[in-house]
Amino acid sequence: MKKFALLFLFISLMACKGPEPRKPVKVNSGSFMKESVERNKQLLASEEQLMQEIIQKDSLHTYLATSDGSRYYYDLKNEVATYTPQTDDIVRFTYALFTFNNDTIYSEQEIGLQIYKVDKQELFPGLRSSIKLLKEGEKATFLFPSSLGYGYPGDKNKIGVNVPLKATVTLLTIEPNIITN
Repeated sequence: MKKFALLFLFISLMACKGPEPRKPVKVNSGSFMKESVERNKQLLASEEQLMQEIIQKDSLHTYLATSDGSRYYYDLKNEVATYTPQTDDIVRFTYALFTFNNDTIYSEQEIGLQIYKVDKQELFPGLRSSIKLLKEGEKATFLFPSSLGYGYPGDKNKIGVNVPLKATVTLLTIEPNIITN
């Protein structure tokens, strides 16, 4: 009986020991992330250089810079209106997408009329922010680095990996959300 009690005591003491964590087989240094960040910085710098070259060659338009890194000019400006779309407003707009070489990717006819609830529906980042810059009846042309377009994945159709975009956007109507505005 003493042997049984001693054995029981020994087993219960061993069972109290918690599981030991396993050590990783391979330790990553984080170099992949550092390399990825560096690649993205270089890509953005080259795309910004392309945008600057386009702007310098275009003496007909005055380009404005946005806070997110795109550039644009007005094709048609509404000097009377003062209201720009706010969150939850409904806007109707059309747009076309081009390469920086002015090759058409998607025409306005292919895309069609868009009805968009501001900040509540999915659009690529550059288009989402550009709509909020326009007033009713305005048309503008935007230059987006690929990070504000479809980025690394592209659109899985006509827009490839890391393609900077030129977009002509026409804001037709704004229906303000009277509850929040």
